[in-house]
Amino acid sequence: MSPEDTAGRLRDAIAAAAILAVDPSGLGGICLRGPAGVLRDLWLESLRCALPPGGRVRRVPAHASEGRLLGELDLEATLAAGRPVIASGLLAAADGALLVLAGAERLDRRTAAHYGRVLDERRVPPVRGEAGPTDEVHLGLVALDESEGDDDPPAAGLRDRLALHLDLEGLRATRLDPGPSADAVIAARTRLDRTSVPDALLEELTRAALLLGIDSARAPLQAVRVTRIAAALNGRAEAIAEDAALAARLVLAPRATRVPAEDAAPPPAEPPPDRTDVPPEEAEPGADSLDANADLVLEAARAAIPRALLDALTAGGAPRAARAAAGRSGAEVRGALRGRPAGVRAGAPDGRRRLSLLDTLRAAAPWQRLRRAIPGRAAAPRILVRRDDLRVRTYQSRTETTTIFVVDASGSAAMHRLAEAKGAVELVLADCYVRRDRVALVAFRRTTAELLLAPTRSLVRAKKSLAQLAGGGGTPLAAGLDAAARLAAQILRRGGTPTVVVLSDGRANVALDGSPGRGRAEDDARAAAQRLRLAGAAVLFVDTSPRPAAAARELADTMRARYLPLPHADARVLSRAATSLNGR
Repeated sequence: MSPEDTAGRLRDAIAAAAILAVDPSGLGGICLRGPAGVLRDLWLESLRCALPPGGRVRRVPAHASEGRLLGELDLEATLAAGRPVIASGLLAAADGALLVLAGAERLDRRTAAHYGRVLDERRVPPVRGEAGPTDEVHLGLVALDESEGDDDPPAAGLRDRLALHLDLEGLRATRLDPGPSADAVIAARTRLDRTSVPDALLEELTRAALLLGIDSARAPLQAVRVTRIAAALNGRAEAIAEDAALAARLVLAPRATRVPAEDAAPPPAEPPPDRTDVPPEEAEPGADSLDANADLVLEAARAAIPRALLDALTAGGAPRAARAAAGRSGAEVRGALRGRPAGVRAGAPDGRRRLSLLDTLRAAAPWQRLRRAIPGRAAAPRILVRRDDLRVRTYQSRTETTTIFVVDASGSAAMHRLAEAKGAVELVLADCYVRRDRVALVAFRRTTAELLLAPTRSLVRAKKSLAQLAGGGGTPLAAGLDAAARLAAQILRRGGTPTVVVLSDGRANVALDGSPGRGRAEDDARAAAQRLRLAGAAVLFVDTSPRPAAAARELADTMRARYLPLPHADARVLSRAATSLNGR
């Protein structure tokens, strides 16, 4: 990426923060894609600085339960009062605020639908049929999307309601130039209702959405609103082409499902009526300027299509959003309200735990006489239940598993048993496909390790990557184990369960920095094995040497892995060993 492109994307990021600060509720919010880091924190701080005094930014965890968000029945107050008592939720209390939603890609579809309904109706839906808050709720949402590669983005219905889409992937910055001040945002709010968009720009925004393959009716309307806000921020009573171009970059380009042709021409306009009674000097001022700048909107959208999306569209593949909207194959991760019963414990019910009424009454029963003896309890209910009596039933559920294959493709492995190792991996891949697990493939040879296949459910892609793996060169075992540890830690952060299957003879001869030497390479391999153990993943070490080697056994012990020599591991044994690592 050139410095000019980087500077332009950073300017758009600053402008997006100011635009969102002007009208959070009208825009719905922003989908902010990119990893956690300095740049994202700088952008959020820029957003806070642009908000007028009194503007609030509140964080909401992605795992917040439905009752915590919408409001829920206060069981203790209900039992004490003898009538339903509803406790308000986070969304009702966030009126007028900007909600920062971390881990938006991990939201289940039901919770995402609740957010979308609140953004549409501007009120919190009732709690399970009970009367809920009726006041309007005006809020904006900052959905932080940390998905990568083939990971599913946030729910399509939620993203469609967020006008702004900003991709920070690949950008690096330690500071951001100051954007419009809070005073400028206040002034833009006051003049927004008096700001207009010419008809020529309205047509151009609609045409750009059509040529980009955007099928949502919300997108052009959101682009028009962003155009008005951009004009109001710059003190203009009427929007110009540059305002519409900014809207095209922030609203339309990230939603593209196809790349418009370079020679895409606007539809032919109807010829103007033959008016001979209107002098030339009375023609509409500025019309020629608008026609001359009309193509600026489409060109801005085409140039702002994110690189990853552009590559997918150019290659003929579906963008991430379309793949996610088409549905997921395989079983979903079950919540804690389902699964195997795991006992009863003290605690209040919420979206993740159910009330066990019988155990609650059993806990409250021994204290009834003592509680009725307290003065002022003459008209108390028949059963006095306190919060300490509440018992909830817990369930054990399973999370999605990702099997990471770490394959030794060095010269010694190729000479001995690389083909046999590939055959064993293919059989385990087929087993993973049946269980709908994700798989990833890391290969190490020569001086480095390479992630050949990011976590995916595609058996075809996995087999193709494995078949194209050629052997040769040194054995950088430490680099391979480090790559597996980093990927396993990433999967754990997203709530998944990583399983690592290492296929190697354990004879390292390339150090972590790529330098040759068996002694240093073995030390680096032991250190990398300890890091893989600390990553928290279950590991299976398959010794691919012609005869079981002591070095491989010691390395497996260092990483606390299950050791399995390949001569004694046929396909069935290897598959059972891989699937039993996490108790599946």
